[in-house]
Amino acid sequence: MSLPPEKASELRQIIHNHLLKMDIHGKIQEVLAETLRDDQGPAHRTLSETDFLCALRRRGIVDDVMKDLHFTQVTPHPNPNQPTSFTHANIDPSRRYLYLQVLGGKAFLEHLQEPEPLPGQVCSTFTLFLHFRNQRFRSKPVPCSCEPDLKEGFLLEIHGDGGKMADATTMLSMCDPVHLVLIRTDTFSETALVSSHFLDWRTVLASPSGKTCFAVELMGVGSECKVPAGVLIVSLELYPPLTETLSTDIISTQQSLNRQRTAEKERLFLVYAKQWWREFLEIRPSHQSKMVKIFAQDENGVNRPVCSYVRVLRAGRLLESPRQAARFVSLLAHEKAPVVGGGGGKQEQWCSLLAFLCRGKGDCEDHATLLCSLLLGFGLDAYVCVGTKTKGTPHTWVLTRGTDGSITFWESLTGHRYLHQAIDPDAPPLALQPKPSSPYRTVGCVFNHHAFLANCQPSDAVELCVFDFQNQSRWKAMSEEALKSVTAPGTITSLPPLPPLCAPSLDPAAASNQLELEMRCLVSEHRKDLDLATVWDDHLSYLLSSALSAYELERCTGVSCGNEEFQDAVRRAVPDGHTFKGFPIHFLHRNARRAFATCLRSPFCEEIVHCRGDHVRLAVRARVFAYPENACAVWLMFACKYRSVL
Repeated sequence: MSLPPEKASELRQIIHNHLLKMDIHGKIQEVLAETLRDDQGPAHRTLSETDFLCALRRRGIVDDVMKDLHFTQVTPHPNPNQPTSFTHANIDPSRRYLYLQVLGGKAFLEHLQEPEPLPGQVCSTFTLFLHFRNQRFRSKPVPCSCEPDLKEGFLLEIHGDGGKMADATTMLSMCDPVHLVLIRTDTFSETALVSSHFLDWRTVLASPSGKTCFAVELMGVGSECKVPAGVLIVSLELYPPLTETLSTDIISTQQSLNRQRTAEKERLFLVYAKQWWREFLEIRPSHQSKMVKIFAQDENGVNRPVCSYVRVLRAGRLLESPRQAARFVSLLAHEKAPVVGGGGGKQEQWCSLLAFLCRGKGDCEDHATLLCSLLLGFGLDAYVCVGTKTKGTPHTWVLTRGTDGSITFWESLTGHRYLHQAIDPDAPPLALQPKPSSPYRTVGCVFNHHAFLANCQPSDAVELCVFDFQNQSRWKAMSEEALKSVTAPGTITSLPPLPPLCAPSLDPAAASNQLELEMRCLVSEHRKDLDLATVWDDHLSYLLSSALSAYELERCTGVSCGNEEFQDAVRRAVPDGHTFKGFPIHFLHRNARRAFATCLRSPFCEEIVHCRGDHVRLAVRARVFAYPENACAVWLMFACKYRSVL
């Protein structure tokens, strides 16, 4: 039975995590190698799944796995959509696998003075993320140190043509690197991108044993992209081993040829871009000051055409509509690239998609390119706009064009949508003109995965702009063929591959219950410090759920519903002569103490938490809504009812 790519990746991750927990990687490798050696004797036959299972049973490995499952399956509320056990790893002997092992880290000098964490102590951690040919994996978090204990194994499938086992020649032609992203998470759950590295794995094709081990130097990111961040010891092993290996000269020649082809295509595009820019400036001298951005630096300081940051991205079953996609992107936190020193200048850094998703936050450019990619996946005619906001601040957002010519702006940081109606500068003075509804002031250029257009209208003001991209007197377009030569997937080796989105691993019900319990404790402790008793009304707390659900639905769809039922239920729950007060608030994190401190800064919430009076009853409800990549919409609502005394 074939599985969709996202399900196959999810299954491989489940198998990977279970094998690591059982610590039976070595045993399984040993059994596989032994079985293959036996099958390659005189009576050679195809290794079947039954033979492999029998070999595992003979060694007692299956019994160990089942025993472990028997003792660990104790969750009181199992998730029906998540497999709770497995009987075999579905390793297909007709397919080729790359087993990548990380054997440890060294020379992370920034953490040279990091103290050894005590048992149970919360500390900063490193987590390693991998992406290879539509497969994604992550390591267990380990404490940050100069020599972090990063020891993990990842089984990567190498897909051959037509479902056949990939041979050495086929694998040599595969330019897809293994993308490694290292993330540091501090004690406050804040994440930081440490390194983003593209590993060329093809050196293993020259190893007679099918196995090689080497050190990978990880460089920093942004302004520190030339400074080493640390070293990982990596082992690569092909399974099953190659019958005929390639020479190192052939591999280095192929790698050199790939680099030369990429460099030549990039050089030719740069020559074309310079000529195109000169032509654009000749139209009108004022174009020099317009925000026309052709290239942007990624996290590794590499200049790439902005069109290469946008791809057609389909989310499978993880996102159901364009508006839900906009909601998901808005839940990824906004943070500008860090700058060392002052000056107020903005650090130039557009992140690759994997680095942005693993970090869980980024600048407006990262949000806009991801949203544009998702909207293209939903079949919309979407573009990223580069311009300024009302106060002249540089900004990027997304535009979609309807078949009827309508123009809609999408703010990727909030999920808000604005219908654009241009002002006619030639209309009579008394004619009614549409009022600007969006916060955008100017637009210099728009682009997507196959188009780049610069605004050559007399004014770059958004309110006067006509988004008729076919009109060459209003928009100057780059050659689509020139763009394809450096942005189409597979054309050049310097483009990072497009990772799939991952399903959330978070249990929303369990996370909601935990957050609500912590919030009740914090409120009770806070009121105790004020010499106030706390009596909780569980029924009123439960009624708040419908309001929080309606708030999230409105953020997703833009449609408000369910408010009448909530108000009616509250009226029934609050007796005559009593007063009800409620305060909802939204967060992107699940840290109860941070959330409570923020809530108390609101006078409305403080009034509820500090409520004094006769027959005071308090209520609090937490709802966590999980999205892909474990992005969370967290809603809290505080409420109280008390007898009014005149």
